[in-house]
Amino acid sequence: MKNNLKFRNHFSPLLISILFTACLTNVEESLDENPTNIDPCETVTYSLSVKPIIDANCIQCHNASVGQFPNLDSYSATSARASLILEQVESRRMPIGATLTTAEIAAIKCWVNSGALNN
Repeated sequence: MKNNLKFRNHFSPLLISILFTACLTNVEESLDENPTNIDPCETVTYSLSVKPIIDANCIQCHNASVGQFPNLDSYSATSARASLILEQVESRRMPIGATLTTAEIAAIKCWVNSGALNN
C-alpha cells in the first residue's frame, strides 16, 4: 500500500503535466484573419483566355469565308454576340461535334459577365 502511494505521489504530477503539455501543443491552427481570396475571373482576358477557345472550337465554322452566322473571327464580332455565345456554350449546343470543358465555359462566362472587354 505504501508503494502504491509513493507511485501516485511521484508519477501523478508527471502524468498530469504530460497531459496538459499535449493539450497545449494540439491546438488547432488559427485562421488567417486576412485571407487572400482571389477571384478566378480576374485572370480571364479575351486575348489569353477566350480567343484561344473560339479559335480552337468555333472559327472553323463561324468565320467570314465559310459564312456561318455568327462570324466570330474578330473581337468586335465576338463581343457583339457575347451573351449569345455564352448561352450556346452553357447549354452545350455549341460547338457542334465537340464539347468545351467546364473551365472553358467558366472562362467565357467570366469574360461575358465582366463586360466582354478587349483585354
